[in-house]
Amino acid sequence: MTKCPLTTTAGNPIADNQNSLTAGPRGPLLVEDYQLIEKLAHQNRERIPERTVHAKGWGAFGTFTVTNDISRYTKAKLFAEVGKQTDILMRFSTVAGEKGAADAERDVRGFSIKFYTEEGNWDLVGNNTPVFFVRDPYKFPDFIHTQKRHPKTNLRSNTAQWDFWSLSPESLHQVLILMSDRGLPTDVRHMNGYGSHTFSLINEEDQRVWVKFHMKTQQGHQHHTDEESKTVIGESRESFQEDLLEAIERGNYPKWDMKIQVMTEAQAKQFQHNPFDLTKVWPHGDFPLINVGTLELNRVPDNYFAEIEQAAFSPSNVVSGIGFSPDKMLQARIFSYADAHRYRLGTHYEALPVNRPKCPVHHYHKDGAMRFFNNEPGGNEDAYYEPNSMGGPKENPEYKRPALELEGMADRYDHRKDNDDFSQPRALYCLFDDAQKQRLYGNIARAMAGVPEHIIERQLGLFKSVHEELEAGVRTALNE
Repeated sequence: MTKCPLTTTAGNPIADNQNSLTAGPRGPLLVEDYQLIEKLAHQNRERIPERTVHAKGWGAFGTFTVTNDISRYTKAKLFAEVGKQTDILMRFSTVAGEKGAADAERDVRGFSIKFYTEEGNWDLVGNNTPVFFVRDPYKFPDFIHTQKRHPKTNLRSNTAQWDFWSLSPESLHQVLILMSDRGLPTDVRHMNGYGSHTFSLINEEDQRVWVKFHMKTQQGHQHHTDEESKTVIGESRESFQEDLLEAIERGNYPKWDMKIQVMTEAQAKQFQHNPFDLTKVWPHGDFPLINVGTLELNRVPDNYFAEIEQAAFSPSNVVSGIGFSPDKMLQARIFSYADAHRYRLGTHYEALPVNRPKCPVHHYHKDGAMRFFNNEPGGNEDAYYEPNSMGGPKENPEYKRPALELEGMADRYDHRKDNDDFSQPRALYCLFDDAQKQRLYGNIARAMAGVPEHIIERQLGLFKSVHEELEAGVRTALNE
C-alpha cells in the first residue's frame, strides 16, 4: 500500500495526529495547535443547513436514452435523435420529514432529474404524484408549516395538516393520492415520477405546445400498508437508501419510461379546466401519453454528501426547446428553488462538481461566497462587466423564445371561485377497487388521530362532495 502523508488542508505535513499540543502532559492546551483548532472548527461546519423541504433523499447517476422522435415538438438537442444518450443524476426524497426521518413513512416523494446536456443542465424537478396540495404559491409556505413541527410541542401535528386541508378543497386530489396505496411506496424503484407542472416545448419553427412529463416505472408498483410500514421502520430507517444502493450494486438497474402529454395553445383555450392548475391532471383519453425515452440508474455516488446532499435542482434550469408556462406554482418555484440553494450551499452553488454543466460556462457573476473558480478559460480578465469592448461573452438572439400572449387586470384573484375541486378526485376514487377503498378509509382515519371533531367534520363534508361513499367509509373507519 502506498504511504500517503497526512497533511493540513494547506498541504503541510502533519507529524502527530494523535496528541494535542499542551503545556506539559496534563495541559492546558496551546492556542498555537492549529490542526486541533482546524479539526474542531471543521467538525462544527460539517453539516450544512438541510433542505427546508425534501430534506431526506436518495440518489444515483445514470443515463437517458431517446427511444422516440419528438423533434416535431421541440428543438432541444438532448431529444435530437433516437438512441442519443445524456448523463443524468436522479434524486428522490420525502417532503415533510427531516434528514433523520424514516424512509418508509407515508408522504409525497420528490422525483428530480438533472440532465447534463451539451446545451447546459436541464432540471426536471417533480414528485411521484401528478398533482399537488395547492395551486397558488401564496399558500405554499403555509402548507409546509402544517407538515413540519408544532412550534410549542416540537411534534408533528395531525390537527394542523387536516385543519389546512379541510379549509383548502383544492387539496382533495392530492390528499386522496397520499392516503391511497400510492402514498406509501416500498422504495423509489417501484413508483412513478411526474414533472407535475405544465411546461412548454418549442420546435425549430418557434411553435409552442404545452406539455406534461411522466416517468413510468418499469419495475411495477409496490406499496406498503400502514402496518407493514411500521415493521419496516422498526427494522431500518434507511430502507429506501438500502434498496436503491443494493439494486444498482447487483446490476439490477432501475428504469423508467419517460412519456409526455401534449396540448396545443388552441386546445388550452378550450380545456374544461385551467391547464396550468397544479391540482388538476390532463385526461389521458384526450391527451394520450407519447413515448420519449428511457431513464436508467447504473452508478451509485462515490461521496453522498458531495454528489447528493450538495446536488441542487431548480426548474429555472431549462435548455433551448424547453420552456415554462403560466402555472403559478411553477413561476414561484423558478425563483424559490434557486434562492434556497444560494442560502443553503452558497452563491456559486452551480460551480460545484455535481451541479456544474458539462458544457462551457460563461457569465458575469463574480465575487461572493464560494468563489473558488478562476475566470472563464480563455476569457479576458478585463471583461468583467457587460456590455464591454474586451471580447467578453454576449447574448445570442438565436435562443430567444417565441412571445407568449398575456392579458388581464392585475389583481389578487380568488383561485377557488368557479373552480371544480371535486370531479377529478371523484374520478380517482371511482378507479379504486373495494380493497383499495377500505385501505384508504383506514389510512385516513389513522391519520386523523387526535384531530378536533369540528375539523374532522369539515373534512368529511369535503369528502362527501367528492362521493357520499367516501364520506361514509371514512366515518365508519373513525368509529371502529
